[in-house]
Order: sequence, then C-alpha cells, then structure tokens
Amino acid sequence: MLFDELLNLVYDSSPEIKVHCDSRAVQPGDIFVAVKGTQLDGHDFIDHALKNGAKYIVAQKYKQNNTAIIFVEDSANAAGLLAQASFKNPAQKLTNLAVTGTNGKTTVAFLVRSAIKNAGQTCGLIGTVFYDTGLNRSDANLTTPDAPAIAKMTSEMLKAHAKYMVIEASSHALSQNRTAAINFKAAAFTNLAGDHLDYHKTQNQYLAAKTLLFQNLDKNAAAILNKQSPQAEEIAKKTNAKILWYAVDQPADIQAHIESMDITGTTFSLQYQGQKQIVKTPLIGKYNIANHAAAAGLCLAAGLDLKTIANGLSNLKNIPGRLEKINSSADFTVIVDYAHTDDALKNVLETLKPLCKNRLIVVFGCGGDRDKTKRPRMAKVAQNLADLIFVTSDNPRTEDPLEIINDIIKGFDNKNDAKITVEPDRKKALHLALNTAKKDDILLIAGKGHETYQIIGKQKFDFSDKQIALDYLAEKK
Repeated sequence: MLFDELLNLVYDSSPEIKVHCDSRAVQPGDIFVAVKGTQLDGHDFIDHALKNGAKYIVAQKYKQNNTAIIFVEDSANAAGLLAQASFKNPAQKLTNLAVTGTNGKTTVAFLVRSAIKNAGQTCGLIGTVFYDTGLNRSDANLTTPDAPAIAKMTSEMLKAHAKYMVIEASSHALSQNRTAAINFKAAAFTNLAGDHLDYHKTQNQYLAAKTLLFQNLDKNAAAILNKQSPQAEEIAKKTNAKILWYAVDQPADIQAHIESMDITGTTFSLQYQGQKQIVKTPLIGKYNIANHAAAAGLCLAAGLDLKTIANGLSNLKNIPGRLEKINSSADFTVIVDYAHTDDALKNVLETLKPLCKNRLIVVFGCGGDRDKTKRPRMAKVAQNLADLIFVTSDNPRTEDPLEIINDIIKGFDNKNDAKITVEPDRKKALHLALNTAKKDDILLIAGKGHETYQIIGKQKFDFSDKQIALDYLAEKK
C-alpha cells in the first residue's frame, strides 16, 4: 500500500483508525508511525508496535521486509497528516495561531486567548502550562505534544465550538515537525536567547529550528516579528508570509509605548495603522509589553479589531508562574517566575530592580539533563543584579544536584561573596529566603514558575514554589 492510499483509508474509515507515535499505546488494528524524538527514535520500537497488533507501520527505514511497513521520506509529516485525517482534519476548520521563541511563549498564548475570549469566541490553547480544548483541561507534559495528541485536541476544540487555536511551538517540536498538517494563519517570534544547546548543539541550529515555523507559512499568512530582536531579520528573509513588525517605544507596524509602570502593573498605548488604544496590565517589564504587542499582532492577523484586542489584553489578570505575585500580608513582595535562562532571569531582575525600595533577593537553580552552558551565565546575571542570592536545586533529574550547583557557582566572580547562600534543598532554600526578607524587599523565586512538581532522578514529587511560599508566610504570620 502507498502512503496516499493509507491516508484516504484513514480519512474515510468509520469508526476512526487510531494513529500512534508511542508503541505502548498501540492496539490491534492501529497505525504506528515511527518518528525520531528528542531522546528516543520510534524506529527502534517498530517490533514492539507489531507485537501489540499494529496493522500498518509508517516509517523511514526498517531492517527487514514486511508488508505492514509503508515507507515515507518524512515520517513526522506523515504522522501529522494521518493523525488529522483520523479525526476528519479538525485543524482545517480552526484559525490556527502559533508563537515561538526562547522566552515569552506562554505569556503571548494566554494574552491571545484572552483577547479572543473578549471577542466572544472560544480559543483552544496548547502550551507549557496546560492544554485546554474547551472540553478538557490537562497539565502539559510537553510544551508542544506529538501530532496524534494535537489532532485529538483540535477535534475536541471543534466540539467545544472553538473557532481559534493558539499553540506554543517549541524548537524541539518544530525540528521534529510535530505541527505538520496544521496551516497557521499567523505565527509570532518573540526572541532567541541561550538555551537548548544540549539538543540543537549550536545557536544557528537553534534559530534554524525556530525559522521552520515561518518557512512553512504561505503568502496569505502573517509573520509577527520582533523588530528589537536581531534574529528576526534572518527569519524575515526566509518567509513568504506578510510581515508585521512589532516593537516597544520604537517605530514599527505594531507599536507599544509605555506610559507608566510600577510593581502593581503597566499602562501602555497600543498603536496600529493610525489607531491607538490604552492597555492596563498587571504584568511589568519591557519584555512583557513586547509580548503584548506580539499577541496583538496574532490577533490582528486573525481578524480582530484593535479595540477588542486592547480590552482583551487588559482583562488578563494573571498568568500562572509568570511574574506571579504571592498574595500575603507580608510587608515584602514575593514573586514566582518561570525564568530558567540567563536572558529571562536578566529581564525579570532588571524589571524588578528599579521598582524595589529595599533589597532584591533571588532564589534560583538550574535543571538537570538540560543545556549546561547557561548555568554559569545565570550566576553572573544574579550576582550583577541581586542583593542577596540563594542557589538551590531546580529539577535535577538524573544529574547530581551538587554538580549542577557547582556548574552554577563557576559563574560567580567571587563564590565566597557574603550575599551568596547555597542550599541544595529547594524547600529549605525557600524558607531561608522568606525568613531573610524584610520590609520593602522583593523576593524573586525563579525557575519553576507554574510547576507543581520537582523531578529528582526519573520521579516526580509534589512541589510548588507558590504553595510552599504561601504555607510558610501563613505559618510565620
């Protein structure tokens, strides 16, 4: 059988023929598509899929002749096409919007959903914090899941009467073509900073993965690009889409101008084609206003008017783990943020420093089994901007937490600096920092943000920075 024949068979089949990229999920009669992932290659599990009863195997290679095998040049693309076909191509009936970049993806996605909701429409969301189809909401395992999962979720979105989907497109997902078979009306690029070099190896390869999203846009789509990011120029050269540039306090197609900012939030004007609207948001920092402009660009490309967009942006009061303030009666401010790169940590600390009336305190660590090059860079950022530093564990995974901390410490100019405290136990480090905080201090707990777990070895343990801070402050009171 040829692949096109299989694709037609899947589309016309009732009940649906199920498509999987995980051999463990295969049942008799299903299709298994062998896709190379971040850590494992699906081609190594073809035999397992056959043993579980797979009727068809789609792959780029196999060690022996087997009539169940259908060979293709790009199995990831095939997975997207088959998965969508199995649900009667639901993504084709949605206005699909995507955002990529090292930092800001989640904020942009939440802002887009808020603006679309303000327009009276339902918008499905797939991203780092959770997947929300309108029918079901679940915690996210990956920023961008595999093609069968996306297909199932887009089908649920239609059942929930959604007309829009916004998805965070990670560099891993783009390089593995997990969004295959989805036509995007618009895609936004936020920025590119040092991260994921454990996977992409070089910054150029990292950028190339991000660029794939824009290379796949057609001429009727829109590329929403950050004029203040040097890498955006490279992306602009490689897309056929209409380009909308956005910037903060600089001329651009979509321009945001900050009117005022304090620890409680920001007021800024949003301008597009001679129109101007005021946005009031609890989010702070120039980078977050840039995220608002990116979200506005996606919404404009989707057909929303500027006034509706501005009201929707203003309506969003909280994004889990993104400069999230802990509500307490303490006379100091506690903020939880997902910043886990040196660029993100720098942005947050630079935002908070001029707003801080006393000391700026930071608690941070680095994840194990991830890009090691950013560890000393994060230390340098913290030492340059914070008054007190607590170095601890993040998600050590299979690495020794002490070795990760040693990698971090290498970035300090003076590891014996009195303002640096090392406490590998994250809960103890949080308690130490909270107990140290005084009136008018700002305490930033960085790295894990919305996460409600800590990964040690290959196990997940219940752990929420936010909840630990709330419990400690309540007990202290």
